[in-house]
Amino acid sequence: MAIYGFLQNSGFDPETVSIMTAAYETARDRLGLTDRSDPLTQLVAKKVIELAQTGIRDPGQLADRVVAAVER
Repeated sequence: MAIYGFLQNSGFDPETVSIMTAAYETARDRLGLTDRSDPLTQLVAKKVIELAQTGIRDPGQLADRVVAAVER
């Protein structure tokens, strides 16, 4: 599942959704996740959302933190 499913009715403004989507795609690419039905992609999406809820709005920083969290 792509991040879009998690963002429906999320209350994030369009600019933030765009940032989160970019971070999700970057993190997914860095982790080598090509299969969107892989459960790990759901974890990546949820982590992007979790970190965005803390106020992070830089897609690069979001992706870096997501990758670091998943690789632990």
